[in-house]
Amino acid sequence: MKHPLEPLSQAEVQLVVTLLKSAGKVTPTTRFVSVSLKEPEKHFVHGFKPGASFSREASAVLFDNAKNACYEASVSLTHQRMLGHRHVPGVQPTMTADEQVECEQAVLASAEFKAALKRHCGVEDTNLVMVDIWSAGNYGSDEDRTRRLARPLCFLRSDATDNGYARPIEGLRPVVDLNEMKVIRVEEYGHWPLPPNAGQYGWDRVTRKREAPKLLNIQQPDGPSFEVDGYTVRWQQWEFVIGFNGREGLTLNHLTYDDAGEKRSILYRGSLSEMVVPYGDPAPQQVRKNAFDAGEYGLGYCANSLELGCDCLGWIQYFDGELCTSRGEPLTIKNAVCMHEEDFGILWKHTDRRMPDRPEVRRSRRLVISSIATVENYEYGFFWYLYQDGNIQFEIKLTGILSMGALRPGEKSPYGTLIAPQLYAPNHQHFFNMRLDVDLDGMTNSVYQLDFVPDPPGPSNPEENAFRSKATLLASERQACASLNLETARTWKILNPDRLNAVGDPVGYRFLPGDNCVPFASKKAWWRKRAGFVDHHVWVTPFAEAERHAAGDYPNQSSGGEGLPTWTAADRPIAGKDVVLWYTFGHTHLPRPEDYPVMPTAYLGFLLKPSGFFTENPANDVPPSAKVVKKACCNG
Repeated sequence: MKHPLEPLSQAEVQLVVTLLKSAGKVTPTTRFVSVSLKEPEKHFVHGFKPGASFSREASAVLFDNAKNACYEASVSLTHQRMLGHRHVPGVQPTMTADEQVECEQAVLASAEFKAALKRHCGVEDTNLVMVDIWSAGNYGSDEDRTRRLARPLCFLRSDATDNGYARPIEGLRPVVDLNEMKVIRVEEYGHWPLPPNAGQYGWDRVTRKREAPKLLNIQQPDGPSFEVDGYTVRWQQWEFVIGFNGREGLTLNHLTYDDAGEKRSILYRGSLSEMVVPYGDPAPQQVRKNAFDAGEYGLGYCANSLELGCDCLGWIQYFDGELCTSRGEPLTIKNAVCMHEEDFGILWKHTDRRMPDRPEVRRSRRLVISSIATVENYEYGFFWYLYQDGNIQFEIKLTGILSMGALRPGEKSPYGTLIAPQLYAPNHQHFFNMRLDVDLDGMTNSVYQLDFVPDPPGPSNPEENAFRSKATLLASERQACASLNLETARTWKILNPDRLNAVGDPVGYRFLPGDNCVPFASKKAWWRKRAGFVDHHVWVTPFAEAERHAAGDYPNQSSGGEGLPTWTAADRPIAGKDVVLWYTFGHTHLPRPEDYPVMPTAYLGFLLKPSGFFTENPANDVPPSAKVVKKACCNG
């Protein structure tokens, strides 16, 4: 290991498995839900010097199907011994990838499901049935509270490579006990015929094909500008550590910037803490559709193995994701994280009209660190961008296939869009929560809310054009709970009050939100009780090692209230503290026929922008690009 925040190697994962088995904490009915790095204390990491020795610890979440019981364990990898093991009562941890496969097999083997399938579709053979393992959620019943459940959605393919989502089996939904791994009932809500048309997107199935554009090559004959040492990356003035785990997937750790020889801390840890996808259709088949993709499925376990030329272009550096199956066997996701450089247009430019033959222009180069997760029908791309001017951007790219339902001939639904004959896509939303542990030049930071306000008319504002930025220091957690405000162009600024810049102000970064929305479901809706983080766009908390996930550690089938609503109820002081900024951002999806059969990518995210952190434009030192002698156009 090169750095204390590097993710676990496969050897370390297997050592955790071996130690827990040797300690008698694993039975034939025990599943490994997750095995991940137990991160060392921040003070140690901030003071870490390359080459120094350090200890390694790991955490594991276990689940015993026979006992319907969850356990947390910790081990010392350095000393090869168990440090702790405790029962966590009344919770359901993340569904494992193995459980999802076994659940589909249980549905396809169920005699009750086969009988219902014949009634609905006239089909007895389940070979062409596609089963998506949707979480059961919690709607207040004893069953939701006490049993480990899944409520799959089912589709019927026309052949083994068909797009099964084009033919949902509406009105038929099995309920599976994942501990017993059997169908406990099949719920039937009525009968809808299968939609008649196929919706193909695979290249070998598409009948109308356009001519391919001319080949576009991205060449770096001198190699990339980044350096990689284990999971530590150096690029331009940036240095950081790539993290990866089964719950969050990609994380960005210990991000610093070399400012004239001084290594300055900016972002200690950035991660997607939770997400939820609620649907807005009250129809019986659709009403329970919502998914907490991080806490219920595990974004790391859903990560794709990325491929050169398809997911990423250029000189690529890949990083594997080292996990284990629910039985503790090695599971390596090859190329789970992709890193490359991109040209990003003009970084800055000025032409002095008095010297038109001497324009100054610099090209922008950005570093891209990305991972893509497939959660059944949807794909989510998670992209971090680092820029030469000190900007840090995070962007989520949404694509994949809509989760659809069937209608009878001539019907339409007010809660969705008819996208093909008898096939509709329900309205839904995607909400994400980012946990940003910002350490600007150290761990003593304050957060200000910035609102633009006009000056009142008067002698000091004779033309009534004046406006200013009003900065409000957020002193406590409750005061910090806020949402976007278009009328005041609201943003936030993180400052270090102990470090002044060249003009005597505290150094800082601004947080600039992008596209966003608010939830339309009532606060009494069960998914909102479990996803209290959607109640505000911005939350600020004092750093606490145990506070990692916005909806709590175990949102699967939870009763609600965990996470940010519980933590911030204490109204702890946050001014001049080691603070964490949590940002909730969402996308309201009103489906279109153009989103079918596969959805063009939608984008949303945010930007962290230096604001008084540097003495001047940090990209002022970027050298000019080499001039191209050969004309770019062949017909010029």
